Amino acid sequence: MKLWGGRFTKETNELVNQFNASIRFDQRFYQEDINGSIAHVTMLTKQHILTEKERDIIISALKDILTEIENGSLIIDDSYEDIHSFVEAHLIERTNEIGKKLHTGRSRNDQVALDMKLYTKKEIELLDGLLKELLSTLLSLMKKHIKTYMPGFTHLQKAQPITLAHHLGAYFEMLKRDHFRLVDIYARMNYSPLGSGALAGTTYPLDREYTAELLGFAGATLNSMDSVSDRDYLIELLSAMSTIMMHLSRFSEEIIIWNTNEYKFVELDDAYSTGSSIMPQKKNPDIAELVRGKTGRVYGALISLLTTMKGLPLAYNKDMQEDKELTFDAIDTTKGCLQLFIGMLSTIKFNEHAMELSAKNGFTNATDAADYLVNHGVPFRDAHGIIGRLVLSCIEKKKSIDEMSLQELKEISPVFESDIYDVINLETCVEKRLTLGAPSQKAMEQVIFINEKFLEEYHLS
Repeated sequence: MKLWGGRFTKETNELVNQFNASIRFDQRFYQEDINGSIAHVTMLTKQHILTEKERDIIISALKDILTEIENGSLIIDDSYEDIHSFVEAHLIERTNEIGKKLHTGRSRNDQVALDMKLYTKKEIELLDGLLKELLSTLLSLMKKHIKTYMPGFTHLQKAQPITLAHHLGAYFEMLKRDHFRLVDIYARMNYSPLGSGALAGTTYPLDREYTAELLGFAGATLNSMDSVSDRDYLIELLSAMSTIMMHLSRFSEEIIIWNTNEYKFVELDDAYSTGSSIMPQKKNPDIAELVRGKTGRVYGALISLLTTMKGLPLAYNKDMQEDKELTFDAIDTTKGCLQLFIGMLSTIKFNEHAMELSAKNGFTNATDAADYLVNHGVPFRDAHGIIGRLVLSCIEKKKSIDEMSLQELKEISPVFESDIYDVINLETCVEKRLTLGAPSQKAMEQVIFINEKFLEEYHLS
């Protein structure tokens, strides 16, 4: 069944039908489509456009269709053009002429715009729930590893000593920003396009604010042309998901590096690893690698939709049908990656000894040694050069700064005294960094407290 055709005198070419049809992918809208229709017919009755009897017959049939789709007794048939024509055809089949009145004051343009918004709102809530679960997992690890020392890196070179809690806390902040992006998108898109018609509204006395309220929107959109042609919220969501995936990909890259024999910082759980078909010793970080790889897939959806929208005149154009498959795939991909990442991270084992040893052997306390000289009257630029020579001497002697004798240190600079060893102690290097956002236990406990409050108050809207 087509919702159009009176103006046509011959059948559509079958290849055109297949090319034009969207039911293969928009059938996932069936709940949103039916719920939107129930709200629409409820409003039509309130406005005395339909009778209460007509409303009850239509709503009863729509609820039956929804139940049957969900229990599997009614299969969505891809011979229909889209989910809208599928639902309406089955409604008319069950209610005869009464069902034909459902579409009064409505176009497929505002219908599909409504369905996509309802679906997207639901998916944003699911994405945000997964973000909260990942943030909770991270916070638990931060509490556990507040005294787990490790090297901090710049340029993938060991830089200064930090703690694992501090390192994980950086990803907590990234994902927290991801949450707020979803909140912003949800609030901006939370206006109902239903009642906008094809592009110019309708002559029927619809109550658009009423249907918006019934469907959980903050209100109705204010321009009917924009209502049916707006895809900004999908572009924003694809951008937000691209950022989420970028953050997961960065984290994945570190887990992959930390999992190598050269680092041995982590051991992945068997449930989140795979082996080699030829090399029996291998335990591969495939989940982290796939998350890293699938990031490009989400990026692609964003670029594709931006490209689709860039040349479209107002109002609706069929090009916009391309938004669905791209968005559906990106949402499915991002949700799947978040779910797997939560599982991988909650079962990972951190090699605390290897991390601390790496920090001690990587000259991460060199900056603190330079600060020691500055605090004893040496200009910083001179102190920088002295410590550079000291590190070179350590490399030649295959020692860490801590392992150098006081005599060896004094050969580099007579300013060094025995108290240098307390200053460059790994724990001291970390714990004297007390400013908010730094890695010391005191600073981290303050941040953990703030983030606990944040999670307690976590909500989308």
